[in-house]
Amino acid sequence: MIVEADGGSRGNPGPAGYGAVVRDADTGEVLVERAEGIGVTTNNVAEYRGLVAGLRAAAELGANTVDVRMDSKLVVEQMSGRWKIRHAALQPLALQARQLARGFDRIRYEWIPRERNTHADRLANEAMDAQAGITRGKAERPVRWTGATGTPTRMLLLRHGQTSLSVERRYSGRGDRPLTEVGVRQAKAAALRLAGMSGVDADTPIVSSPLDRARTTAEAVAAATGGAVVTHDGLLETDFGAWEGLTFAEAAERDPELHASWVADSSIPAPGGESFDAVHHRVRRVRDELIAAHGGTTLIVVSHVTPIKSLLRMGLDAGPALLFRLHLDLASLSIVEFYPDGNASVRLVNDTSHLA
Repeated sequence: MIVEADGGSRGNPGPAGYGAVVRDADTGEVLVERAEGIGVTTNNVAEYRGLVAGLRAAAELGANTVDVRMDSKLVVEQMSGRWKIRHAALQPLALQARQLARGFDRIRYEWIPRERNTHADRLANEAMDAQAGITRGKAERPVRWTGATGTPTRMLLLRHGQTSLSVERRYSGRGDRPLTEVGVRQAKAAALRLAGMSGVDADTPIVSSPLDRARTTAEAVAAATGGAVVTHDGLLETDFGAWEGLTFAEAAERDPELHASWVADSSIPAPGGESFDAVHHRVRRVRDELIAAHGGTTLIVVSHVTPIKSLLRMGLDAGPALLFRLHLDLASLSIVEFYPDGNASVRLVNDTSHLA
């Protein structure tokens, strides 16, 4: 991943703020932004605060390798070990940055000219503006941490119903198992729940994973709402590779070291499969596509455990640990809203009241 960071102070020392951006190294896609007004301090302190925020965000996203790009020659040279850190106020911040850096397999620091660091610079200035109570014109982008504004894109997230593999608690990724009789009943119950919700009608988009268990669940929803189902490959479940069809215990016995590492690290793929980080990145692209196509409306997304958790993780701005700590039942409903100013709100998680 790429971390771009900047900080500034109006007075040096004076009212200060920082901005940080984490990008996908392959696509340049913005994965997360960080910005904060930090009171009265110096430019150098603000720049280090931006670096720390960017590294922390990259760690939360599960990065293995990081390229840091900053227009601060001082920070780049000091973090590269070529310059000594003499100022007492910078030493604890540099220590924080180094501790975060130890969590990556590789980290590289690069100085770039200011004109190539405009995104992080803008975030830092927006943070300083907000701290000072300055409101810019409507054409300018709103400061992200002042509160959600605009009409959100409301995603009703439905997990598919029961299959034979889910009954036995086996890894079920790309295997195309149909719903059981119980699963069909669960899908119909969830469909009735959705059909009665505010904002849902025949025009509400229904977007589903193409796998049979999700598509059949989505078709039950379409029958109840009068809508139509569109499938999207980006909503597929994780590819569990050689562990497909195995229980947790069987996979751990087959590949004890790899399985233990996989459970602890979202960047590690299953043998012959994909990592949770890879799933997160493709689901983020799906989310962006859906917002571009249906921004400001309600849509129904029918998918699997990992893609739904990924969307909730984006809504919560949480790290990959959420994947291992959040439980989603079969045919459960969750709701997340994404606002046009970049904010988000998770409204509901793992509701199964319609199955009672």
